[in-house]
Amino acid sequence: MTASLSPETHVRAGRPLATLLLVLTVFGPISMDLYLPALPALTTELGAATSTAQLTVTACLVGLAAGQLIAGPLSDRFGRRGPALIGVAAYVLVSALCAASPTVELLIAARLVQGLAGGVGIVIAQAAGRDVYEGGRLIRFYGRLTVVGGLAAVIGPLIGGALTVILDWRGLFLVLAAIGAVILVWVALGLPETLAHGNRTAAGFGVIGRDLRMLLSDRRFVGAVVAQGFVYAALFAYLSGATYVLQGVYGLSPQAYALAFGLNSAGFMVFGYLAGRFSETWSVLGTLIVGLVIAGLGAVGLLVAGLTSVPLAVVIVALFLLAAGTAVTSPPSTTLALAGYPRIAGTASSLLGAARFAFGGIAAPLVGVAGALSILPLGLVTTVAVAAAAATAALLLRRPALATATAGSIHPATEGTPTCVE
Repeated sequence: MTASLSPETHVRAGRPLATLLLVLTVFGPISMDLYLPALPALTTELGAATSTAQLTVTACLVGLAAGQLIAGPLSDRFGRRGPALIGVAAYVLVSALCAASPTVELLIAARLVQGLAGGVGIVIAQAAGRDVYEGGRLIRFYGRLTVVGGLAAVIGPLIGGALTVILDWRGLFLVLAAIGAVILVWVALGLPETLAHGNRTAAGFGVIGRDLRMLLSDRRFVGAVVAQGFVYAALFAYLSGATYVLQGVYGLSPQAYALAFGLNSAGFMVFGYLAGRFSETWSVLGTLIVGLVIAGLGAVGLLVAGLTSVPLAVVIVALFLLAAGTAVTSPPSTTLALAGYPRIAGTASSLLGAARFAFGGIAAPLVGVAGALSILPLGLVTTVAVAAAAATAALLLRRPALATATAGSIHPATEGTPTCVE
């Protein structure tokens, strides 16, 4: 990633900083996914119902959403570095608590706090990127965030499946604590303050309320946020339910299940990278629409699998398309939501991230309502979610200027004034 110096900061946006920001997006999604291959074993050991055990996924998702809502405005007020250090330190402690949880109820509570801490890294990465990048470089950076953050969500089960050979689910949470400790040292040594004092917002709930009202009155911002939330509802339903489908219905071992997810990780990398490039040179909204079509094909494939008996290959292809479509939608959605708000990038980023994980938190437990041996709920939830995302985009993002938008024409907004992507 080439260096870019924003006029609003004196921090050089070189590879070391870019790499650290990318890593900060990882530990939140990894928290949700690393233990998924061990979720059936966790369910059995703690004597929990399938839907109750899936609340450990939901709690983390809700925490990831709420954590971003809290950290975003705070980072606009106090800067990026301080909240990042506090969030990662808390993450290390609560990951160890997850490993020691004696009951599923305590584990659910600990997972909520783990999500709160993990959400800090996501919002700081997006906001700090907005501090130091502009125009095409900003979109390329968001494309890389999509690849790394989404890749973490997809390869987490792959790593977890490999680790289940030598570790139980408690050991997986200790691994998360160790990962957090490494990131904490890295942040302490390598994360400069990217938000200059002169660019920070004033304190007070009144200021935060004013900023939120401005964002929520922008139809383009709301459309990008809600559409992305619905897409991530489909993704997290898939991440929550696929372990039961592939292991329970099709009889895959944890290791084979993890290998099946390896295919999705490759697809997520390739499609997320291409989405960043296409958004920059072709059309921001057009790239979003392509992503919705791809995700929709995957969701319909899962719905067909729930209605009739299909080979394993059909289900794997459907899951691949759903993950790839999500990767394609993320860079244009992030660009549409954040490009016009350089002064309150933390707050704007927190709403976008909160929508992703809050919608996902609602959808994730729904795939277990029919038990561990049914694909139909997964197909229904993903299909409805992608259809809702498409309807939202059609209603709120339908503007002639957006249809031909290119990344190179995004201009920084003046303070308090949103700038259209034109």
